[in-house]
Amino acid sequence: MNTRPTSTRSRPLASPPDPQRLLAVYLNDHLAGAGSGVSLIRRIARTHRRTPAGPALAGLAAAIAEDRESLRAFMTALDVPAQWPRVAAGRLVEKAARLKPNGRLVQRSPLSDVLELEAMRLGVEGKASLWRSLRVLAATDSRLDLAAVDRLLARAGRQASLLEALRLEAARGTFAAPAADAAQARRHGGAARHGMPGRPRWAS
Repeated sequence: MNTRPTSTRSRPLASPPDPQRLLAVYLNDHLAGAGSGVSLIRRIARTHRRTPAGPALAGLAAAIAEDRESLRAFMTALDVPAQWPRVAAGRLVEKAARLKPNGRLVQRSPLSDVLELEAMRLGVEGKASLWRSLRVLAATDSRLDLAAVDRLLARAGRQASLLEALRLEAARGTFAAPAADAAQARRHGGAARHGMPGRPRWAS
């Protein structure tokens, strides 16, 4: 019976993960997402600037842009350079998302309001997760200001609450309008079916 000698050479061990490199990837992913979020909320605010929701959306857009600058400041403090190709790719993803079906081919659909506010709400929840992660790091890394992270985390909570309120109002105006029109038609002998205005949209 032929046997081969067993090699005594051990395979080289994999290098341990580099925390700084992982942190750089993580923060740059969030920076790319922040750029997309700023573009989206500014577009939402422009669309509704002449509506009752306009001032709230304009303030929200300004705050979210400030949050992105705070992230950049944290990255500088942590010696993490911005990877601009990754950030640019995030902007392209946001622009491509504008092409999603919304029920209309040419005009803007009321469904766009619901989808965009939903996307922003999810983005803010992701940003809150980022602040929580940095809070863990700030507990042992003096380069981060723990109080500043806490303020950003609290502000993300307020932003999420505002976006959820706007999202629910948009959903109410978009999905409940047919029932309201039908009720109005019954009350007014079918007037709503002949061009009478129905329930106003959430931001009109």
